[in-house]
Amino acid sequence: MKVIRDIGSIAFVAGLFTAVFAGLPWYVIVSDDPVVPWWLRIAIFSLIGGILIVLTTVAIEQRTSKPSTQSPSDTEPDGTVLLLNSDAVPGQATSQILGLVQGHTVFAIWLGKDLSALIRLILGGELTEYTQMMGKARTTATNRMIAQAKEKGADAIINVRYMTTSVVGSAAELLAYGTAVKLSK
Repeated sequence: MKVIRDIGSIAFVAGLFTAVFAGLPWYVIVSDDPVVPWWLRIAIFSLIGGILIVLTTVAIEQRTSKPSTQSPSDTEPDGTVLLLNSDAVPGQATSQILGLVQGHTVFAIWLGKDLSALIRLILGGELTEYTQMMGKARTTATNRMIAQAKEKGADAIINVRYMTTSVVGSAAELLAYGTAVKLSK
């Protein structure tokens, strides 16, 4: 079903760009000739057909699928640096505070997936396109924060926090930050 939805998204985007960037200039230049060329007809049918395919596949998926319990990303942090959202590591003393570490990323989804999410917004349900995007952004930002902590020789990052902001449209910024520390052996 996802492949069919992606084909519909591609048809929509191709039709939209052809109609806007080729069809409108053609109409302005040849406005006295009412015959619509075959390529513009195909572009318009692709645009409408793409929307209908995405709408249909999302509706079918929502009726037949169960909530996803999958992890949004398969590249989770490697575990060499301990991550905690508390201000101390239980049972271990902090020998040295190495300072603030952070990881930052800005992610966006392409217009076709944005269309699928818009349809889900209308019909209701989880916006899986954005869930996957934010999961990848969280993992990327966390891995960048861990890399910065490793450069400082940290054993753990305490007070880990995440912050998100909307940048523009469907783009989101994610910042992961915390305090890198050395632990007593």
